[in-house]
Amino acid sequence: MFIRVLKSCIGCGICSQINPEVFELYKNYATVNRDKIEGNEESCIDAALNCPVDAIDLNEY
Repeated sequence: MFIRVLKSCIGCGICSQINPEVFELYKNYATVNRDKIEGNEESCIDAALNCPVDAIDLNEY
């Protein structure tokens, strides 16, 4: 799975609350720890679904 955070991110932190292994806030913007995606795909999907501005882009390889 490939994940990226779009520029529309508002830094609300919901993604990092749902999935702190993969998402982290840095200067009011979410970042992705690509090394931690494998095994956390379901919570990545949950984070994307709960993002209030749809700023998490998920793609299968």
